[in-house]
Amino acid sequence: MSNTRHNPAEGEHEALVHNPATGELLSRHAWMSDAAVDEAFNRAREAQEIWAALPLRERARRIRPLAWWLDENSEAVATTISSCTGKPRQDAITTEILPAALATGYYCRMAPRWLRPMRPPLSTLAYVGKRTRVEYLPHGLVGIISPWNYPLGIPSHEIICALLAGNGVVFKTAPETIPVGECLAEGLANLDLPPGLMQHLVLPGVRAGERLLAADNGVDKLAFTGSVPVGRLLAARAGERLIPAGFELGGKDPMLVCHDAPMPRAVNGALWASIQNAGQACAGVERIYVDRRLHDSFVNELAQRVEGLRVGLPDGNQTDIGPLTTARQRDKVAEQVDQAVSAGAQIVAQAPMPQELPQGGYWYPPTLLSNVDETMVIMREETFGPVIAVQAVNDMDEAVALANQSPYALTASVWTRSRRRGRKLARRLNAGTVTVNDHLMTHGMPEISWGGPRHSGLGRSHGRSGMLAMARERNLVDERFHFLPRTPWWFPYSERGLRGLKGAISAFNGRGLGRRMRGLLPFLRTLPDTFRKQ
Repeated sequence: MSNTRHNPAEGEHEALVHNPATGELLSRHAWMSDAAVDEAFNRAREAQEIWAALPLRERARRIRPLAWWLDENSEAVATTISSCTGKPRQDAITTEILPAALATGYYCRMAPRWLRPMRPPLSTLAYVGKRTRVEYLPHGLVGIISPWNYPLGIPSHEIICALLAGNGVVFKTAPETIPVGECLAEGLANLDLPPGLMQHLVLPGVRAGERLLAADNGVDKLAFTGSVPVGRLLAARAGERLIPAGFELGGKDPMLVCHDAPMPRAVNGALWASIQNAGQACAGVERIYVDRRLHDSFVNELAQRVEGLRVGLPDGNQTDIGPLTTARQRDKVAEQVDQAVSAGAQIVAQAPMPQELPQGGYWYPPTLLSNVDETMVIMREETFGPVIAVQAVNDMDEAVALANQSPYALTASVWTRSRRRGRKLARRLNAGTVTVNDHLMTHGMPEISWGGPRHSGLGRSHGRSGMLAMARERNLVDERFHFLPRTPWWFPYSERGLRGLKGAISAFNGRGLGRRMRGLLPFLRTLPDTFRKQ
């Protein structure tokens, strides 16, 4: 289904937030006026100048209490996430609040090390008079656009890294999850930050991109997580302004199950990584390639697990899977499954759907498909739903070839008892992150970067790479011998200077000791010229 279809959460004058489990209206939020957006940008820029002047360790000290706030308010925040997205509260804590709290503490510890000025090694004795220093400065104002599937877990990494690097932040969440954005803004408002440093924008999607990347009073850096079509539009607009931008655009992640895979772990891992958050995870498993020798037993065990999943209201403590977050996404999943079945795929198992589920919710049963192939849309395009698609392969060479033909390359996983085989196969997979005997959890690991090539995006977030992406480099080069009137390569040019500089090429880069020594002498003869005033 088209990504340009009207979003029912976006009204003409306001955002309407619905509970995806029941369809009931949760809240209304008026779209910000142009004047209000301008005011938010101006306040963030004024606060950023104050914030950037603070020492790095002081910035880290002031941000660290966000983890404490998440701890003390975890139940309320989890309830808000659950009511907006449909995911169970345990899911909200496991994949959003806990990783955000851990990332806050980790980034605050590491920022003073990662962002401190560094001195690069001397490249050659020809520059022995130069003292070099690389500094990391804030971009200024960072714009963050985040989706509805992990409305706290995804933006928290970018916001924390941007603030630690000394930036101001304007943050826009999806219309479906505006209350979660307000929760995050509340947590940051409790910190000792300059007033206005972090601004939560309530804007519809298209207008948000246009406003953040406006030629006048736009952001200085953009971080976007969302669909490929929208990412392309924003990348073009950022290119027009020549500002740095990072894009995380999704995945069609493969899981490779070798003949010697640890069966219980592989089955349980496939179930969770495919169905968690009703399958609405860009790094979730969407394609499973199983060695033919293991295929039947793998599918049979997985079918039992699927049928044992408990579908229900997300506020229940005995619920594994809730509804999808939007009606549009539910319809897309149903369309892909129907197309696959009409092309020959088999529905092996589905989780039972309780009779008492609200009729207004966006429900779809967790489904296991077999007998799928690459001609089916469900094996080529993002599904983003509670569907497990299993394809038998003759060997892992075939599995690697099928896995790598996708235009997406965010994450992948290999399942085997042999760590050596796992690492060897992992190196052959085209993905930003490859795990062996696990999947999906790497988004919550702040020590490593996040992102992938091809249609999965541009640039990296999280980890040291993500922190450095929120800063710009400045080189400071200081002359040790400032008392000398000139250097050998300044005017006036001369025959001796030419021979000396040619000799420097040989002295520092010549092949063999003899050639280097022969080049050194004419270079040394130019050094007295550095004392000449004219």
